[in-house]
Amino acid sequence: MITLGIETSCDETSCAIVKDGRKILSNIIYTQAEHQKFGGVVPEVASRAHVKKIIPVYKQCLIEANVDISNIDLIAATMGPGLVGPLLVGLTFAKGLAFATGKKFIPVNHIEGHLAANILEHPELDKHHLTLIVSGGHTMLVEVKSFGEYELLGQTKDDAAGEAFDKVAKIMGLGYPGGVAVDKLAMQGNSNYFKFPRPLIHEQSYKFSYSGLKTAVLLHIKKLSEQEFETNKANIAASFQEAAVEVLVKKTIKAAKDKNIKHITLSGGVAANSRLRSMMTEQCQSNKLRLFYPSIELCTDNAAMIAAAGTYNYEKNGAGEFIANAVPYLKLINQPKT
Repeated sequence: MITLGIETSCDETSCAIVKDGRKILSNIIYTQAEHQKFGGVVPEVASRAHVKKIIPVYKQCLIEANVDISNIDLIAATMGPGLVGPLLVGLTFAKGLAFATGKKFIPVNHIEGHLAANILEHPELDKHHLTLIVSGGHTMLVEVKSFGEYELLGQTKDDAAGEAFDKVAKIMGLGYPGGVAVDKLAMQGNSNYFKFPRPLIHEQSYKFSYSGLKTAVLLHIKKLSEQEFETNKANIAASFQEAAVEVLVKKTIKAAKDKNIKHITLSGGVAANSRLRSMMTEQCQSNKLRLFYPSIELCTDNAAMIAAAGTYNYEKNGAGEFIANAVPYLKLINQPKT
C-alpha cells in the first residue's frame, strides 16, 4: 500500500509518500521562517504560508518518490490537534484531492502520528510499549497496548515541556524555535551551576508541571546584573534543561517499572533534545529497558509519520469519511488514570 501523508498542523508544510507503513519514499518539509521575527507562530501568517506552499510541496514529494497520483492508494491528513487555520489548509487539500482522484481518505490524529514515527522506523518495537510524548503542546505518558489502544497514565497540569523550553528561550533572548536554541547553548554550560526546582519529581503520580520551573528561571534571571546574565547564559540554559529533563526521565522510568513494560519510546519535538536522549538512554541501560526514538527529521512535525499512522489506522478500521473536519483540541485519549 502506498500512502500520501499531508501535515499542516502548525508551521511546517509537509507531504510524504510511505510504502506499507514502513518505507519512506519521500518526506518533504517546508519550515516557515516567517515566524522568527515574531518570536512564535502567528496563526494567520502560518495559514497563508501553507496555502502558498502546499501544492509545490505536494508535487515535490511525488517527484522525489518517483510516483504519480495514480500509484497512490490512500491519502492521510492531520485533522488535529493544532491551529485551526493551518489544519484546514492541509485537510481541505487532502479531501479535495482524494475526492477528485477517487482515492481512499483517512484523517489522522497528530499525536498518534508522533507515536507512529517510532513504529515506522523501528520494526522490532513491541506493540505493547510506553511512550513519553513531549512537544510544545503536550507532555504525557501513555501506555500503548497496541496501535489505537492507549491508556493515559499522566500529563502536564499546566505548561508542556516544549512550551517551557520556548518560553525560557524567549526570556533569555535566544530566538525561535526556542527548544533547539536552549539545547545548543546548554552544551556550553554547567548543568549543576544553578539549582532550579524539579516540580512533582518526588510525587508518586505520573503528572508533570512546568509553569513553576519556567517562573523560577525568570525570577533568577531578574536577580542577575546584565553582565552576570551574559556570563552565565550557558549555565542557565544547561541548568534549566537538566531540571526539565530529569523530571521527564524519572517519571518515565518509574512508569515502565510499575507497569513492567520493557520498551520505551520518545515522541514529539522535544524527543530531539540531546540531553533527554542521553539521560533517558543512561537510565534505560541501568534498568535493563530498551529505548527507541525517531530520527531528528521524524521528531519534528512531518508528513511521513502522518502517512504511517494513516496506513495503520486504515489496516485496523478501514477508510475515513470526507465529513471529517479540523479539530484544534483533538485528544489522543480522555482522562488520565489516577
